[in-house]
Amino acid sequence: MDLGSLQFADGARKGKKKRVGRGIGSGYGSSAGRGTKGQLSRAGHKYRPWYEGGQMPIQRRLPKRGFTNIFRTEYQVVNVGDLHHLEETEITVDVLSQHGLVDGDGDPVKILGDGEAPENLTVKAHAFSKSAEDKITAAGGSVERL
Repeated sequence: MDLGSLQFADGARKGKKKRVGRGIGSGYGSSAGRGTKGQLSRAGHKYRPWYEGGQMPIQRRLPKRGFTNIFRTEYQVVNVGDLHHLEETEITVDVLSQHGLVDGDGDPVKILGDGEAPENLTVKAHAFSKSAEDKITAAGGSVERL
């Protein structure tokens, strides 16, 4: 073994970087390896991800259906079963927000009836499902709409 037989490990050295636009004799001159003309040969070209080559795009081919009510009230929902984890006897939107059950962004809160209700709770929220209201009152609690 001598110094002349030493070699770098595989992958230790990357090949030479392709230097484009450095004259016709370099092999990557004139059009710099991009071909000729067209969108892809231009500087700053971009294809939008939904672009289909000029074909009528799928979002325009599909029919529009339905209706979006812009006045709809979006509730943040909490199930009655999730209230077991709370120590407080009076559950308000602030308490739910502190425990991470709802966001504190001001959206109204609705209590749904999935799970068993803890005993003797006073729950204050913007809306209640019928089953949630029945379960809370059956467990000796009370509901209060805000």
